[in-house]
Amino acid sequence: MPVAPGQTPSLDAGARRVGVFGGTFDPPHVGHLVTAINVHHALDLDVVVMMVANVPWQKDGTREITPAEDRLAMVAAAVDAVPGLIPGRQELDLGGNSYTADTLAVLADEYPDADLYTIVGDDAAAKLHSWERSDEVVNRSSLVVVDRPGAPVSLDPSVDWIRVEVPHLDVSSTDLRERFADGRPLDYLLTDATLDVIEQRGLYSMASASAASPAGQK
Repeated sequence: MPVAPGQTPSLDAGARRVGVFGGTFDPPHVGHLVTAINVHHALDLDVVVMMVANVPWQKDGTREITPAEDRLAMVAAAVDAVPGLIPGRQELDLGGNSYTADTLAVLADEYPDADLYTIVGDDAAAKLHSWERSDEVVNRSSLVVVDRPGAPVSLDPSVDWIRVEVPHLDVSSTDLRERFADGRPLDYLLTDATLDVIEQRGLYSMASASAASPAGQK
């Protein structure tokens, strides 16, 4: 379902267990979807919001980041046919740098009866106390750390973590951007719907990407 500028996807009124899976999603790939789907199942969540960062402060200035509305459109396309996953534009509407504490405050106001679950990778979880107002994140939500099989990380014992093991897929947005640039195959790394948005909006040097797919397939 296309997400128009200014449109905020809404949660079902009955949603009581809401996962918040934030990221730059530049672009969103199958690894993101596998993580969200597995956490949704493991914790019996009503919905997982794929929350698109407006300005990811930890990456700002390190590279050129695709405009937020384009990244939101890619996420919306990726999750459109996936039950239990929706795109989130709250951070775009807030503007400026995106901080999880602010996002959770907005969601808590919008859905005061919902239990919020902040979903993070193990690397981000290990750096929790470098986050802006990390104490608010801990107080407003249950923290879910995604572990890869056989590779659990040591976490701050003062925080009540929920660990969810998900399949390890060695896919990264950095590698995908490089694949677009140098013409390597993208098959099965992105959804067809996401690739359609990328092509329609002319993202990631689509001239190279078009040559990457054998027999003209996506």
